[in-house]
Amino acid sequence: MRFVGDQGGVNDRHSSFDGYGAAALVFLLGAGVLAFPWISGAVTIPWDAKAHFQPQFAFLAHALHNGQSPFWTPNVFAGSPQIADPQSLIFAPFFLIAAALAPEPSFMLEDGLVFAMLAMGGLAILCYFRDRGWHAGGALVAAFAFAFGGSAAWRIQHTGQVMSLAWLPVTLWLLARALDRRSAAWGAAAGVAAAFLVLGRDQVAFLEVLVLTAYAIYRLLTDEERIVTAFAPLLSGLVCGLAIIAVPLALTLELAAQSNRPAIDLEGALRGSLHPASFLTLISANLYGTDGPLKDFWGPPSAAFGTRDIFLARNMGDVYMGALPALALLAAFRRGFLASREIRIFVGAAIALVFYALGRFTPVFEWMFHFPGVDLFRRPADATFPLCAISAIIAGYSFHLAATEPQRLSLRVLAAAVVVLFAVALLVAVAKDRVAAAALPLAQSAGFAALAFLVIAFAARLETRGWALLVVGATMTFDLAVSNGPNESTALPPQQFDALRADTRNDTIAYLRERLVATSAPDRRDRIELAGIDFHWPNASLVHGFDHDLGYNPIRLKLFEDATGAGDHLALPEQRVFSPLYPSYRSTMADLIGLRFIATGVPIEEIDKNLKPRDVEFLARTKDAYIYENRNALPRVLLATCAVHIDFAQMIEDGLWPDVDYRTTVLLEGSPICRNSRNEPGGGGARIRSYADTEVVIEADVPQGGGYVVLNDVFHPSWTAEVDGAPTPILRANVMFRAVAVREGRHEVRFVFRPLEGVWRRLVGSRQ
Repeated sequence: MRFVGDQGGVNDRHSSFDGYGAAALVFLLGAGVLAFPWISGAVTIPWDAKAHFQPQFAFLAHALHNGQSPFWTPNVFAGSPQIADPQSLIFAPFFLIAAALAPEPSFMLEDGLVFAMLAMGGLAILCYFRDRGWHAGGALVAAFAFAFGGSAAWRIQHTGQVMSLAWLPVTLWLLARALDRRSAAWGAAAGVAAAFLVLGRDQVAFLEVLVLTAYAIYRLLTDEERIVTAFAPLLSGLVCGLAIIAVPLALTLELAAQSNRPAIDLEGALRGSLHPASFLTLISANLYGTDGPLKDFWGPPSAAFGTRDIFLARNMGDVYMGALPALALLAAFRRGFLASREIRIFVGAAIALVFYALGRFTPVFEWMFHFPGVDLFRRPADATFPLCAISAIIAGYSFHLAATEPQRLSLRVLAAAVVVLFAVALLVAVAKDRVAAAALPLAQSAGFAALAFLVIAFAARLETRGWALLVVGATMTFDLAVSNGPNESTALPPQQFDALRADTRNDTIAYLRERLVATSAPDRRDRIELAGIDFHWPNASLVHGFDHDLGYNPIRLKLFEDATGAGDHLALPEQRVFSPLYPSYRSTMADLIGLRFIATGVPIEEIDKNLKPRDVEFLARTKDAYIYENRNALPRVLLATCAVHIDFAQMIEDGLWPDVDYRTTVLLEGSPICRNSRNEPGGGGARIRSYADTEVVIEADVPQGGGYVVLNDVFHPSWTAEVDGAPTPILRANVMFRAVAVREGRHEVRFVFRPLEGVWRRLVGSRQ
């Protein structure tokens, strides 16, 4: 067995391998302590983790346990392609397995999976350090800093990005081992891990792929072995990875092309830049009051810094990884630090990621923005995820040097550097008139810095006496538990999200359930809207099986957004935006979409300024909401005997609907013919025989002259249709819905979602 040593060559096993089993045990014990508030159920990961990912998790579990396909959901945005959505968790192995095993995923299960993935990444770092022949204490510093420091801790609510982050150390370790041993088998394993990383399909994954690619190229150019010997492991990894990601990636790229955000312009991206002052949180986690009430936060992008052109949540700028990693980094910057060829690529990557994250604050990002793929993402600050991961590795290596080469350590220089950094932080507080707010956080951080200084100063002695791992583990656990512990950004009471439990007793949810049952009919599947109630409400429909006309997702079908004005969210009343074609709850679009019940956090008139008295009927006032009914909501399925030709693009622009009866008339872009068929009372109509996530079966009794079966679900090219088993084209109807032409008589109309067939059909250029 061969291992890459500090100088990038191949060395035999040496004594620093001793203790890696103990290091893994210490790490897992510390991880248990740090994760305990969440996995015990005392608190839960809030914000996006609950508002977006918990409902996605619940929908996935419900679909699997009900024998349905989770590839499409009718529960948000009048229908959405889950299989193409990177945040649906379908291609997240930890969540997919858990969803298959747990019919009702709990908050604790979701949180536990997130921490389990971070722990997996930490253990992979230990394995990577072991293969490099670096000190186990350094590996422990890196593992803790990676899993419970920086963006992994402060932005843990961004479940998708955390999952992408967790696969980085695993892929790095397997890739490094494949190149160390020139092994196709290890290369294949690296390809599988890289595929799971890529399936995150977010900016974190994108940047990590660039880092890993740079690492592989660097290794090819600097390893002593011939380049040709690396072809087998790299090719096997490429083949295995592509086999896993090809279909999901193709589906996501297609969704991106059909979505509201196929690309982000430069100005839009620059609004997500990281302010340089955010890096002061490397020495003091709560310098700016990040973990306290929002009104007390004074760091960028608050008014104190005057950064009105930056749109980031306060926790996005916090990168504290612990005092020990920070001081280890400072201690390592001396002559000889870059002697290790292995570490040089990480330093280079870290510098590049800093420039990327800073966005508008350097001229470099404007150049980077032209790199293929960058314009798909909106926040340069997301680069802090891979930046913190790489910095954790560099910090661990730095501690390795302090423990193994103490003679090269200058404690005076280290102490001076620490004092200078704290002085800079204090000067910033003085300049912003926030000394009182910063005093306690800086004092606390200074205490941890002093403790870290002692650990580094006595690292070599602790090693000889066998205490190094225990002291490092205890120091990191204590520091991160206090500095990065539960706070308003990362942990809230589970009771706050009770409406997202399948067995909730929330009176709003209970009332809506009752009303939906009462208004059910063979042709009806009424929709609801949850607007301006709270951050976690818009996707509650995914948990409870309601059909919501809107929802919460940064990615939506462009057709749906253009027609309805749907935004990312409905947490606040002002976030309910109407469109020319959907100007009010009393409108043709509201009726066609089947919006029957509307629950609002404020009186509905405060949201819909165009609403007139008695346009909707007030039903009830619950603890959370005002509930109204739109009695004009149309059935989900209609039988139209008249088709009117119209320009949908013009309708979306001017918002003008033809004055026709939409119970019997359908708008199409392709047919100018109006069939005035005889539709005698009791003869003719359409009813839903079965309605599943990816299949809708309708029975139609069509009068003389034929007509159109209209399904008021959003149009999407991957839906197919059959009439009595024979394929038939789906027509885009009434701007954004579906219709099929049917002859007179009784027919079975079947709509089936076939995403793979749809992608293939469009790739080869064929039509339905």
